[in-house]
Amino acid sequence: MRTAETGEEAGPDYDEPAASEESEEVKAPPQSRRMLVLCAVAGFVLGGSVLGLLWGLSGVHAGALDDALAACQALDRVGELPDTSRDAQPSLTPGLTPERLHRMTAARELSAAAAQVNANYQPLADHIDGVTRMVLSLHFNDISGQRHLVQAQEICARI
Repeated sequence: MRTAETGEEAGPDYDEPAASEESEEVKAPPQSRRMLVLCAVAGFVLGGSVLGLLWGLSGVHAGALDDALAACQALDRVGELPDTSRDAQPSLTPGLTPERLHRMTAARELSAAAAQVNANYQPLADHIDGVTRMVLSLHFNDISGQRHLVQAQEICARI
């Protein structure tokens, strides 16, 4: 478009970027974020895996061991249980104090909790359960119950 006064071509009303500036911008490729995203995802996966592994290994079996040890300590604190299995005619069986009965049931519950978490403690739980049944029924002449007591004490000695 020509102007009437000067006869020169008039430029547009807005500034167009020079062709050389435009070509420089096009020549520079945009920075790729693929590597950044890939590193972030890999770091997240690796960190989550390590955290999960540490969490999984940190306390499951240690808790079972602690429960088994506590069960053995509670069984030990019950004290000496009378053994009337060798008597032909057992006299009146002495009763146990409530504290001893509570310790016996605590030993049974702790050993059951340890066995539930780790199956290696199942024999301990079975033997302590047999002793508990003998104690709660006050049948100290039960040969099976006395055998369970000896077995539970042997397992506790190995723990």
